Amino acid sequence: MKKVLSLLAAFGVMFYLSSCGDDDDPVADNGVTITGIPATATIDNLGTYTGTVTLEAKDGLAALAVTKGTAAFAAETYTGETSATWAFSYTAVEADEDSNITFTFTATDADGDTEVFTHVLSVGDAPEPLPNEVLSGLITANKTLTADRIWELAGRVIVTDGATLTIEPGTIIKGRPGEGTNASVLMIARDGMIDAEGTADNPIIFTATADNIAVGQKIGTNLDANDNELWGGVVILGNAPISPDAGTTAQIEGVPASEPLGQYGGDVADDNRGTLKYVSIRHGGTTIDAVAGNDINGLTLGGVGSGTTISHIEIFANYDDGVEFFGGSVNLSNLLVYTVGDDAIDVDQAYSGTVSNFLVYTSTAASSDEGLEIDGPEGSENSTGKFTIENGTITSVDGGGFAADFKSKAQGTVNNVKYSGFTGGATIKIRASFDPDNACADKTDAYTNLIGDNLVFTTVEFSAVSVYDGDDEDACDVPASYQTSAAGKVSSATATGASDATVFDAWSYASISELL
Repeated sequence: MKKVLSLLAAFGVMFYLSSCGDDDDPVADNGVTITGIPATATIDNLGTYTGTVTLEAKDGLAALAVTKGTAAFAAETYTGETSATWAFSYTAVEADEDSNITFTFTATDADGDTEVFTHVLSVGDAPEPLPNEVLSGLITANKTLTADRIWELAGRVIVTDGATLTIEPGTIIKGRPGEGTNASVLMIARDGMIDAEGTADNPIIFTATADNIAVGQKIGTNLDANDNELWGGVVILGNAPISPDAGTTAQIEGVPASEPLGQYGGDVADDNRGTLKYVSIRHGGTTIDAVAGNDINGLTLGGVGSGTTISHIEIFANYDDGVEFFGGSVNLSNLLVYTVGDDAIDVDQAYSGTVSNFLVYTSTAASSDEGLEIDGPEGSENSTGKFTIENGTITSVDGGGFAADFKSKAQGTVNNVKYSGFTGGATIKIRASFDPDNACADKTDAYTNLIGDNLVFTTVEFSAVSVYDGDDEDACDVPASYQTSAAGKVSSATATGASDATVFDAWSYASISELL
């Protein structure tokens, strides 16, 4: 009996110990898994690979880290999800040609378990570039310029007959050399449209055929701010009111009178010629009339209405004006003009729109003239239009160029404009004119508009104001009191200038070349 009891007791102890041992078994570790993307893949250079990474962790996900080689590429955090997907994408650049790129994916769960997966992306040779496509003459049906090739302008190219020219982001258009009637120009006629909407990552670039910039690039390597007059420029003509010498329409400068598509102006204030956005126009300004001494502007806007959208524009190294407005009411925001050979911003024929947030750079080397050259109406029709120029900085990079000239009947408002860097200081010139046959009585001009509050300056930072005789009549001198009166109307005050200079970063030639 004692032996039986002893056996029972021993069995009980073993059962107890066995039970305790079962209770102390650790919980199974569930780990992390990474699936959905292959170990290897192949793409052409400049091509894009995309895939979807699937993560699973029964204990809850915490993080995903991705490296490219040894450098961090991407990271994602989670809050305990048991499964998730992550979109992986990589676009090869020129330097990746004929190479293997290792991407390492490391997933971590909530209790610290990790899983590592390696993906090797093999990049092949760059595809052969498509041949340049040449544009010439009239565009009378809708056409799209794609970013996969260079487009060349051979002579005057005119969009007309209700057609829309669409230009994809990142597209490069090069103008051939030539002068006068052979100048390479893109012109949007009054019955044409343009849809050229680039982005900061993929700006639309107009330049010269001499520029070695290639598809996919933002700048070339062989031209700089001293290279200009290599092709024409961009011209947009609309149906908005203008004030020419006579009538309500006019022929844009540089286009022969025999070309009816050179007409601009009308009575549609909100006329819409399309969109121009994130566009850089470089190295233009060829001669269009050697006798008259006319050269083409970087961007010419004739009678363009307020329904047209124009913003984020760069004019770089143009031989003539940066932007010239011939009447119209279009607004232009975020404008950068760098070292042109004449005026940076030129206003004529009672332009009534607004130019806002602009940077202008003048220089002696480029033979820059005025930062602002402003005229008013030329005739009696549509003569009430007033411009607004606001939130801008005008800088001389080497002391050269002139600040501003307000000329024939200039009328409008200048607000928060800052001048700096001009040798001897920045002078704002105000033109006066007189009638020598009427005791040198005043004629309507910038000075009389200033005194009559039709030309208004608020918060403008400059050095001096100067009233001059625009008629250059020996019989009539500018009275000394005019200088005092003008100084009372145009007083310098600290200005902040351009409201946001960062909008030109990374896409404009001047920014990429570190000239700003």
